[in-house]
Amino acid sequence: MAAAKPVMLEIEGTNGETRTVKISSPDRVIFPGDGITKEDLARYLVAVGGPFIHANGGRPVALQRFPEGIEGEQFFSKNPPRGVPDYVQTVMCTYPSGRKHAQLVLDEPAAAVWCAQMNTVTFHPWPVKADNNDNPDELRIDLDPQPGRDFKDAVEAAFGLRELLQELGFTPRVKTSGNRGVHVYASIAPTHEFLDVRHGVIGVARELERRMPELVTTAWWKEQRGEKIFVDFNQACRDRTIAGAYSPRPLPGAPVSMPLTWDVLRDADPADYTVRTAPEILAERGDAWAELGAPGDITAAIALWDKDIQERGLGELNFPPDYPKMPGEPPRVQPSKKVAEHWDAEGNRVEK
Repeated sequence: MAAAKPVMLEIEGTNGETRTVKISSPDRVIFPGDGITKEDLARYLVAVGGPFIHANGGRPVALQRFPEGIEGEQFFSKNPPRGVPDYVQTVMCTYPSGRKHAQLVLDEPAAAVWCAQMNTVTFHPWPVKADNNDNPDELRIDLDPQPGRDFKDAVEAAFGLRELLQELGFTPRVKTSGNRGVHVYASIAPTHEFLDVRHGVIGVARELERRMPELVTTAWWKEQRGEKIFVDFNQACRDRTIAGAYSPRPLPGAPVSMPLTWDVLRDADPADYTVRTAPEILAERGDAWAELGAPGDITAAIALWDKDIQERGLGELNFPPDYPKMPGEPPRVQPSKKVAEHWDAEGNRVEK
């Protein structure tokens, strides 16, 4: 069977010019159970292009790519792929290890469509702008249901989190994760670096846990979480990202991470928002994130962290496993496997 001819998509640029993006192998099936092809994915990004760039543009972005569809091999592309068009920008980023390299910055819909040509399914934008990529301008909290909990439970946690963030002077917004969870965001002034913002997120997470102790947890180790909603504070770390707004997820049904208004969240079903349905829903309802909200002051959240340190004696929490050992970090071992005599007060392993 002969390969399908490439499809040429004409896409309006940001300054009124027209971009032409070539989609090779347009009939390649990306979502086998749903018959969604590479061309379908590209046309989806054309349809949601404006809101997609509004939410994710101007940021370093990693690409989750599936050359053989979501049931085949995948990889994260942090270095820009070969053949980047001249209208797609890059920016140099520093990683937890201290190494540096460039990442893509998507500033117009054609750039996202070109990423689909490179078999990208999920886009992972950093919580920083390209022109100041050491200081986050977004507070992001991933509410992750553990076994025994579901999306509706994450929604309840999201409303509790919304109330707390509003008390701290933030304007929270919300989206489905594209799976079982809920993502809560708030714009912040880019005044602090990643570690400070992470501490602010931990302060918020611990306060939410005190307010909703039967529902949410900050426990890093899965064996300690129980049937609760995990408040994933480590998404605030450098080089840790979650699926961007309107980004497809590599799951059956081709769900997308859909921005919603708070008034529709309680009745939402994440399965309703897919590559096939989201463009029409967006056209009917408008962009739920058209207004991103005035930037809040992250020091209000950091004050919760400081209070926990000074008055409650709480300390640092675990970092992601790919991070170097961080000051004050607890031992990197499951509590059930920890032998106290093998660890010093700073959480470093002591060989006997």
